[in-house]
Amino acid sequence: MEAIERICRFLKDAGTYYLATAERDQPHVRPFGTAHIFENKLYIQTGKGKDVYRQMTTNGKVEICALYNGEWIRVCGNVIQDERQEAEESMLDAYPELRKMYTTGANGNTAVFYFEHATAAISSFTHEPEVLIF
Repeated sequence: MEAIERICRFLKDAGTYYLATAERDQPHVRPFGTAHIFENKLYIQTGKGKDVYRQMTTNGKVEICALYNGEWIRVCGNVIQDERQEAEESMLDAYPELRKMYTTGANGNTAVFYFEHATAAISSFTHEPEVLIF
């Protein structure tokens, strides 16, 4: 299994992960649930009206943490907004329940971001970390 597929599968299996952003010198952490592969990149989604959107567009350095089945993952990298409607549509196709709240396109309220230059580590108390670069 390719690294990006392993990371995405872990996040989906966990169901909820925690995304950390920064605003000036203050970290912010909140639960997220979208993880999607589009054009061989790992994408996440949020709304354009949220503080997290503003934080990620100002400073794309983020971290994700999730726990599943006795293991945890930490994903560290830079996120880049993809403003193409096809990227947004691909995310909402993967999470159709979000279509009740989000729309795509130039006047839409959804925003999708992909990871660039990222590293993930899957760890547990019973094995050495598995480091994945993507």
